[in-house]
This record gives sequence, C-alpha cells and structure tokens, in this order.
Amino acid sequence: MPGYSIAVRALCEFTAKVGDLDLRFTPSPTALEGIVGHRTVAARRQEGYQAEVSLEGVYQTLKVKGRADGYDPARNRLEEVKTYRGDLSKQPDNHRQLHWAQAKIYGWLQCDKLQLPRIDVALVYFDIVSEKETCLTQSCEASQLQAFFEQQCARFLAWAEQEMRHRQARNLGAQALTFPHAGFRPGQRHLAESVFKAVSTGRCLMAQAPTGIGKTVGTLFPMFKALAPQRLDKVFFLTAKTPGRRLALDAARLITNNAPAMPLRVLEMIARDKACEHPDKACHGESCPLARGFYDRLPLARAAASQVTLLDQAALRDIALSHEVCPYYLSQEMARWADVVVADYNYYFDFSALLFGLAQANGWTVATLVDEAHNLVERGRLMYSASLDQLALATVLKTAPEPLKKALRKVSRQWNALHEPQIAAYQAHEKPPEKLLQALGTCTSAIGDYLNDHPQGLDSQLQAFYFDALQFARVAEAFDERFLFDIHKRESGRQRSLSTLCLRNVVPAGFLRPRFTASRSSVLFSATLSPRRYYADLLGTPADTVWIDVESPFQAEQLDVQVVSRISTRFAHRQGSLEPIVALMARQFSERPGNYLAFFSSFDYLQQVAGLLAERHPHIATWTQSRGMGEAPRQAFLERFMEHSQGIGFAVLGGAFGEGIDLPGSRLIGAFIATLGLAQFNPVNEQIKQRMATIFGDGYDYTYLYPGLQKVVQAAGRVIRTQQDRGVVMLIDDRFGEAKVQRLLPQWWTVRQERDTPAVGASLLAKASDPLAPSLAGSTASRAGSLPQGSA
Repeated sequence: MPGYSIAVRALCEFTAKVGDLDLRFTPSPTALEGIVGHRTVAARRQEGYQAEVSLEGVYQTLKVKGRADGYDPARNRLEEVKTYRGDLSKQPDNHRQLHWAQAKIYGWLQCDKLQLPRIDVALVYFDIVSEKETCLTQSCEASQLQAFFEQQCARFLAWAEQEMRHRQARNLGAQALTFPHAGFRPGQRHLAESVFKAVSTGRCLMAQAPTGIGKTVGTLFPMFKALAPQRLDKVFFLTAKTPGRRLALDAARLITNNAPAMPLRVLEMIARDKACEHPDKACHGESCPLARGFYDRLPLARAAASQVTLLDQAALRDIALSHEVCPYYLSQEMARWADVVVADYNYYFDFSALLFGLAQANGWTVATLVDEAHNLVERGRLMYSASLDQLALATVLKTAPEPLKKALRKVSRQWNALHEPQIAAYQAHEKPPEKLLQALGTCTSAIGDYLNDHPQGLDSQLQAFYFDALQFARVAEAFDERFLFDIHKRESGRQRSLSTLCLRNVVPAGFLRPRFTASRSSVLFSATLSPRRYYADLLGTPADTVWIDVESPFQAEQLDVQVVSRISTRFAHRQGSLEPIVALMARQFSERPGNYLAFFSSFDYLQQVAGLLAERHPHIATWTQSRGMGEAPRQAFLERFMEHSQGIGFAVLGGAFGEGIDLPGSRLIGAFIATLGLAQFNPVNEQIKQRMATIFGDGYDYTYLYPGLQKVVQAAGRVIRTQQDRGVVMLIDDRFGEAKVQRLLPQWWTVRQERDTPAVGASLLAKASDPLAPSLAGSTASRAGSLPQGSA
C-alpha cells in the first residue's frame, strides 16, 4: 500500500520548479475570477465534456492525486486551464514549464484510468479580460506520459521516504514524551488535559487561564502528545505579538530538549520586511542575488533545513545565506515540511493567509493554538477592514502614467460627489457607494493591465494605492450588517475638503469561524476571555466550543487589590484628579518602596501626572512611555525594572507594557491603574455601539466595558508572576466599586476599598456624569456579566 500521498500540484512544485524567484508584480486573477474563468471554458465545450475530473495514481510507495480541469472524450483531450490577464507572451519560461508538468501528469493519470494508448494534453490559457482562449496542445503517447510521471515521482520519492521516516520517528517520540518539568503548576494540568481532550474530540476550546501557570508549555505539550493518535500533520501556534512568538519557541525548545529521540521541526515565520537581506532590491533574479537561481539551489537548502529542530529566524537565515537563497521564501517552503509553525495571526486568519491556504490545498489535518486570543477581536477587525485616503489619490494623480489618469480622475470625481450631501465631518452610511466601487473596479483593472505591459512596476505610491483599492473592493464584496461604511472629512487648506473612506469590520466572526472549523481543533487561550458570550459572538467560535476557567496558582493574599473610588478619572474630571493620584502614588511608594507601573488612558494624562509627581516628589525616580516608541527604547524602559531599583514607570493602558511582559519578584511590586480602559468616546465608537446593540443587544458593554476591563486585568497581571510574588494593584476610579465591574475581575482576587482617607474630589463624584454611561449599574444588563463555571 502507498505510504505517502501528495497532490499533483504539490508534486510539480517540488520537482518542476526551476530558475529564478521572480516576483515582479504582474496582477493575477482573483480566486473568484479564476473560478468564473474555469466555468466559462467548461461551458464552451461540447456535450459530454467532463469538468473537474478526479484522478489518482501510484508509484511505488507514493500516491499522487488531484483534479484535472477538464477532459473531452470526443477529442480525447485532457485540459489544464490557467486564467491570466495581460500579455501571455511575457509569461516566464519556468512558469510555463511548471504548467506543462501538471498537465502531463494529469494526462498520464487519465490514460491509466481509462487504459488509453495515447491522449492530447492541452494547456488552455484564458484571458479573464478579453475572454480569449489560447490553447497549446501536445499529442502524447501513454508510455511517454508514464515515463514523465515516474521521473517526477522518482525525484520526489527519496524526499517522501525521508518524510515518512521522520513522521514515524516523530510520532513514536511524541507518544513517549514526558512533561519537561518535575510536575505541573497549579492549573497547568487542568489546561493541558482540556487541550488534549479538545483535540481528541475535534472540538474548539476557549481557555481562560491566569498568567503564571505556563500556558505556552501547557498547550504545546498536549498537542505534541496528540500528534500520533489524531494523525496531525501540523500544529500552528499563532500569536499577536513578537513576545508571544519568542515564548512559543522557548517552550518548544524546552520540550524537545527533554526528548532528544523525538525529531521535530519547529519553524518561526516572520514578516518579509524583517527577513529581507536586500531591502534596496526587487524580488527577481535580475535584481536580487538571492532570487537568482533560487529554485535551482532550493533543494539543498531545503534538505539542510529539514535536519534542524528549531528553525527560528537566526537558524533559517544561516542556512539560507549558506545556500545563497532568500531566507523569507525558504521559510515559506519549510512551512510545507515543518511539524510546528509559530507565526503571527495573519498567517492563518487573513484573507490570503499562507498557512490556511497550504492546509486547504494539501488536505492537512492541523490543530491551531491561538495565544492571547483576546487580541484576535481587534486584529480580526483590522484584517477584514479597508480604507482609502483621498490625499493618496490626489498625490498619485499628479505623477501617474498618462494611460491611467482617465481612470484615476473618474475615481476622484465619484469620490468628490460623496462630499456634497455630507455636512458633518464624520458620517456613517448604510452601504458603500456603488458608483465609486464601479470606478475603482475600472481603475484597478487599468492599473493591472498597465503592470502587465510594464513589468518593471509602478511608482511606490501608485502601487500602494492600487493594493489599497483592491483590498477595498474585496471587503466591499463581503459588506453586510457586520460592517460600517463611513466617511471622515478633514479640511485640507484647499478649495475642497479631503476625506478618508473606511469599510470597517466590527464583527469578524463570519471570517474567523471557517478557519476554526477547518482545524481538527482550535484552542484559544488567554488570561482574559470573559465574558464568554462576548468572545464567542465576536470571534465566531463553533456552537459546541468548550469554555473553561482554569484555576489560579495564586492566593488572594499575594495581591492586595484596592479600589480607590474617591477619585474620578473621567475626562471632565482629569484636572481635579491629578493631585489626589500623585498623593496616592507617593504615599504607597513611601510605605513600600520598589518598582511600580502606572497606567493611564492617554499620553497626555500620563504626562500630566508624571510631571506633577516629579515636581512634588523629586526623590521618586520616574520614566515614561512615549508615542511611537521603538524596540530599543521599549527595552530600555523595561530594563529600568531591576531587582534592587526603585521608581515608577508610566505607561498607556493597552499599549506595549500592558501585556506580554514578565517582571517577576522585586522587579515589579505594584501597579496603579487610573482608567477603566474604555475606548475613546467618538463618532466611530458610537456607531459601533449602535451596531453592537442591534446585533447582540449589549451595545455599551460590547463596545466599551468588556474591552476596557480586559486591558485592566491584563495590566494588573504584570504584578504577580510567580507563586512567591507579593504585590499591590490600585484600581483608581469610582466605577471600579460597582458590582457589575467587579464581577468581570478575576475570581481569585479579593477586592477591597482603599482604607479611609480624607475625601478628595467629593464634589466631582457627586456630579460625575459619564457621557458614555451615567452609571454602569444602570446600563444595559450584561448577558454574560457573571462568569460561567465548569463549562467544560
């Protein structure tokens, strides 16, 4: 029986790709255009024509399968259809060679299936613009096609046998795998067992698990144990930020170091701009030396990379450069052969996500781990949104090639027409404007055709506008009640106002759900995944998803949580809050000197409090987060938190220092959180609130309260990192005293009122009227305000 199965396309991409890596931009048809093109070709054929013909064949231990685009029995012709746009004569030779390889393999599989002595093999190129077909035909003897098929299979067979040995050794090693520590931390076993059960039963799991229990090891380890029994091809560990990726790589290293007999390939994928060795060069052989002959040198680079357990950024770069190939595109190749891939969310969830696309094309059985899954709500919204800036259009109009100016001016006219009925600076609309979308479609087609005729590319600003317009059109096709369309006008000092158009996804569930269901199991974990219904609604987890609240390894006495309800941090009361906040911080620092983090709602608020503290208490060291802080300044900020240092670091809630940082022991002993983390009160958020109310009934909670409290809990989670830590968290705002808010705080906390002090700002609190919600207790009752327990 065959021991290794591969798709025809994957086989040819392995054996028949030669020459340069060439990414000179030539617009290809969209997936939808490709489907329509294939259907058009099939519809033109005579009666009896067979479309989408399933075929398979065997060579020694290799099974090859796929779907041929079409077979005409009357003409005995097997067709491989390729849609394109532009000038076919400019197609690179190595692309044509790859297409012929696919067509010939399908030709042999059809001969073998029908016992044909010969067959015509045709490449049918279909221009999606002119709808013209170009048909290239070769008449082939079955014996010739069989020899070609066997030649390609033989080239792949050694690799396939290596992969089968690797898979067998990997699975045997995984079954014998032992936990890399002497024992599980409190809560960690519960998490690990729940992950194993989820992947064993093929269900989705949402796990709210507190910081400090070792979530990364606690989720990766059971996935490794499930590799063999669940026949998993890959595990995708998906993260929102770089620190999460590093933690995953460290955990994988720890587990594999504990199991030297288990061969495992762990791949880190990073953004192209961070991996590029020659950012001043274009991605083709005439410009970049690492693109020249890429596919000729790839086999040896791939073989070398396959022998390395941890293919992190540094290891992959070393291998790539030693074989003179591009590190970024070597990583894309190794995604096919790695057992574990650690990557950003967008590699699996984005519209054109690489990992999701590969999994679907190759029929992989995968399991996904979604780290810090609370971030997926906002990241998902961004992935499925699009915006266009009129200033960018005005800029490209000045320098655009003459053949494109007519189409660009038409877009400009339709855009300007949108301004005429709009008086306010901001306005939301029920749907995107049809006439503008039509103009954009004409414009992107014109730019695409121009690029085909001028493969050296466009001015970077025009190309950026082109990509933005394509994304805008793609999102517009999916527009429904999950989206907002809004126009934001701004004065430009010109005769006309300029505006930004935004197709704003507010509920990403419909796009994320298919990605979850495509996995054998998806595990979403975070310290903040409550209320359960909020995340289930916005992320689109399947109906049978299991939700667990993992017990904390910490005791209530480790963390002194105080509510300072005598101070209002509402915008209208900011000025009056400065003095009492500074006095509170100084008093706490005096009573227990050490390192503290202070979180505020904005940079302006942060700077006002930091400035007053420095003025009144110059002996207390302070350091502050700044706008647009780069990686080096961020690291310098964190390095101020030393074991024997003392001072207060000021940061914005929800920013770089509100989650994902680890400052155990005396490096951080407390946090002041002077905000509920509520989103800014503005027209956009008010529109989102209305939409949330329409869809879910909880407009205020879904838009402001739940996301805000999630940031608060994440920030507070920086204080207690180990079972030996002791610290204090001060929640500064009267609204923290309300029962509805306190129900959303971690259950292991014991929240108490700050000890009695002279009343400060009482007159402010007496008339504290929040423009968003006069009283949280009086706002719409939450469907999920009280956390469900034992849902598993």
